[in-house]
Amino acid sequence: MSSTRVLILGTLLDGPLHGYEVRRRLELWGAAYWANVAYGSIYHGLAKMAGEGLLAVVEQGKGGKTVYEITDEGREEFRRELLAYWWEVKPIVDPFQVALTFMNRLSSAELVTAMESRAEQLRASVSMTERAIGLKQDFGAPRHVDECFRLNAAQLRAQLDWIEGAVGRVRSGELP
Repeated sequence: MSSTRVLILGTLLDGPLHGYEVRRRLELWGAAYWANVAYGSIYHGLAKMAGEGLLAVVEQGKGGKTVYEITDEGREEFRRELLAYWWEVKPIVDPFQVALTFMNRLSSAELVTAMESRAEQLRASVSMTERAIGLKQDFGAPRHVDECFRLNAAQLRAQLDWIEGAVGRVRSGELP
């Protein structure tokens, strides 16, 4: 099951919503940033999960606004997947590691320039992520959503620490 499906099911645990309301809630939580949610896939996901019996249509409103609620089967699927996410450690897929694999294909000057640029972008991302902590609560997000931002900021800082050290190793000839 995808993260988007789990997020949709979890959002509907609070009561019936139409697709736009699900999307707004996930946007408020910053899910696109830490869960790679493609907001356009929400509407397709809602219809698909309704077809699978995980959701039920409770209202077919004007203007195409369909209201969905989670079924007992959907609640069980959500619980099963949620527990699996807590208990299973899966690799973090990061396309940047492809770049690391072929760092020896760049000149030292190109590599240092690229690494310094990445470090600058990482600093900006850390700053932006840390500023977001606490702000979402003013708009109704639960405070534990901030933990997603804290974890993301820690991961960004770890990559920044690594790249700052690696730049020195490239300059000294230790890498690549």
